[in-house]
Amino acid sequence: MSTGVSARDQRELAFLVGGLALVLLLLGFASLSDLVAGGGTQDFDDRVLRALRQADNPLLPIGPAWLRGAALDITALGSATVLGLVVAAIVGFMLLQGLWRTALFVVVASAGGWVLNSLLKELFQRPRPEIVPHLREVLSLSFPSGHAMTSAAVYLTLGALVMRVADRPVTRLYCMGFAMFLAGIIGLSRVYLGVHYPTDVLAGWLVGLSWALMCWLAERAIERRRGIEHPVR
Repeated sequence: MSTGVSARDQRELAFLVGGLALVLLLLGFASLSDLVAGGGTQDFDDRVLRALRQADNPLLPIGPAWLRGAALDITALGSATVLGLVVAAIVGFMLLQGLWRTALFVVVASAGGWVLNSLLKELFQRPRPEIVPHLREVLSLSFPSGHAMTSAAVYLTLGALVMRVADRPVTRLYCMGFAMFLAGIIGLSRVYLGVHYPTDVLAGWLVGLSWALMCWLAERAIERRRGIEHPVR
């Protein structure tokens, strides 16, 4: 008699763990946003931004000269233009492959992340940091970071989809790990360039990951109702 865990049990466990993780992420964002709104993180935010600039000239970031250019290149990976092109390319490929349902999922997950970020910015109305000069032109409000949030939502969603076609566990780990790495360095670049407080970026990561996880859970729930196991294959 087999004592192993069945594939169905594994899927159920993954669904439950995902739901628990979503709750914890949302609680983390709620706690952080409450601290930010009450000014409890302002001293920390200001100290981090000052620490990333040269003491005698706050216009110059710390580190070698090439690091500023690298930060500008990295931050562009989270821009609406680049993310929009990435999503368009992936959606176009999926439509050509006849994977219209998966293409729709990517569109909804990506567009929903942008809409949610705009709503949260308007809700919290946090101005951009002025403690140091900006090294990149910015126009929108500060909390949460749009680059951190939308890059997390888009790249993690795409990473999860690529994981579905990977046969080896190490490959699946690589896909999600690299997606998280991209979201991470994009968020850090926003702080380095002085256009976001660290807590803006942390909030963006929390909400972006929550949104990607919520979309994944919704997709899995739809699959379970329709009896679909591997829609991307």
